[in-house]
Amino acid sequence: MNHETHEKHEKILFKDECYQIQGAIFDVYREMGCGFLEAVYQECLERELGTRGIPFVAQPDLTLNYKGKQLRQTYKPDFICFEKIILELKSVREITDEHKAQVINYLKATDMKLGLLINFGTYPKANITRLAL
Repeated sequence: MNHETHEKHEKILFKDECYQIQGAIFDVYREMGCGFLEAVYQECLERELGTRGIPFVAQPDLTLNYKGKQLRQTYKPDFICFEKIILELKSVREITDEHKAQVINYLKATDMKLGLLINFGTYPKANITRLAL
C-alpha cells in the first residue's frame, strides 16, 4: 500500500466501530429481510448490538437550544453507539434529502461527527449512508 492510499484509508471516521455496527445491521437484515416497520428493526438491532457487546443507547432524548436557551422539544435518534455515532433507521423505498437532513440535524445538535442512515426497506440488502460533519 503506497503512502497516498494509506493516508486516504486513514481518513475514514470511526472505521472499526462502523465495521462492528455494519455487521450487526447486516445480520438483522439477513434474518428479517425487508418490508417490516422501523420499530421491528429497532428492536432487532437493539438485541443484536447487545449480543455483540457494542455500546449503545436506544432512542435517547437530545436537548436543543435556540439562541442559547434550551427548548422543550427534543430530538430522539434511534441509537447512539460508542457514545459518538448516531444511527437513524428507516424502512422506505429510497432515502430522501429530508432523511439525510434529519441525521445532519442530529449531528449538529449533539456535536457528534458521524451518523449512519440505515434503510432496511431496500432489496437485496440494507443500505447504509454515512453522513459526517
